[in-house]
Amino acid sequence: LVAVDVAGFSQRHAAEQARAQDGLEIAMTQAAASTGLERERWYRQPRGDGELAVLPQGVNGLSLVVDYPQKLAASVADVNHANPGIRLRLRLAIHHGAVAPGRFGPVGTALIAISRLVDAEAIRQQLRQQSDFDIALIVSATVYDEVIQSRLHNLDPEAFRRVIVRAKGTPYVGYIYQGNFSPVGPEVLISPQPTLS
Repeated sequence: LVAVDVAGFSQRHAAEQARAQDGLEIAMTQAAASTGLERERWYRQPRGDGELAVLPQGVNGLSLVVDYPQKLAASVADVNHANPGIRLRLRLAIHHGAVAPGRFGPVGTALIAISRLVDAEAIRQQLRQQSDFDIALIVSATVYDEVIQSRLHNLDPEAFRRVIVRAKGTPYVGYIYQGNFSPVGPEVLISPQPTLS
């Protein structure tokens, strides 16, 4: 599952909100395409200031966690460059869990968990404190344990900070990525490679 919210959406007037939605759609579509993720196969639930998406089975979890945030950052940078007055800044959450079909869309505790994570005060604070960040990423404990901890693609678990999100009496564990996503250069979720002299 992927959830994205535009920071500061409610403070924009209607025309800016519409442009922010357009920019978000462009950025997410470009990022998915350049990552090899077929966004047209996602179940997408618009949320006004973002989107909650359930991805189909068989999606490459490593590509989703390692590549998609970087490609999204690059696409957001492009959108922001083309629209300097409307800077997009996003909260991005990634989770893995079971969902079932329901009358008004998928149902399940995984959907509640990812919604709590993307709305968490800790990730909002990450964007407030890091004014140069366009994207703040939080992953669920499941994604951290199964993907980040694999250290495949040189993933660095130390680059994430554990947080506990409490909502309506229920704790949700998440891990916030502490680095900035660079639109250019090497993958930023990995440890630096040693250089040989």
